[in-house]
Amino acid sequence: MLHYYAKLWWVVALRGLFALAFGICAFFAPIATLAALIIIFGAFAAADGLMALLMAASGKERETSDRWILALQGLLGLGVGALTWFSPAITALSLLLYIAAWTLATGVLQIIAAVRLRKEIPNEWWLILAGLVSIAFAFLLLWRPLAGALAVLWLIGSWAIVCGILLIGVALRLRRAHLTAASTQPA
Repeated sequence: MLHYYAKLWWVVALRGLFALAFGICAFFAPIATLAALIIIFGAFAAADGLMALLMAASGKERETSDRWILALQGLLGLGVGALTWFSPAITALSLLLYIAAWTLATGVLQIIAAVRLRKEIPNEWWLILAGLVSIAFAFLLLWRPLAGALAVLWLIGSWAIVCGILLIGVALRLRRAHLTAASTQPA
């Protein structure tokens, strides 16, 4: 496995460089980065919808009762893709609302879990505090959606920068292993 990865060290480095570039863009050009993410999501939704429609149309040996589900998935994907292209702001807001709903629900469930665990574990207040932070984050996202979108984008950018640096570090180690293996092989 090391030999395989070592031969392709440059692919790992390229992935790291792309992640690093994306992360830097998220901080210095957040609007353009958000627009790119929305366009990529729209293209994915449309392509996924088209593939589902093609699967529904080509499934002649399948029962017709199964094909309508694929056709419906395909139409939904094409619709979401079109909505994303024609109104990217709605897509960005929908994604933000989805994240807010998820963090709100997670926070409430963490608090419920902490209350149920209060007699079984010490310091359950850590879990309550985590739940309260999640709930506060959800309300901040809903109260200031533009600032929330920027915060989420910066979190994604931070993740991309850290992963990019780590991948570049791994690529350099793989390159060293590749050069070592190449120099020890007989000519």
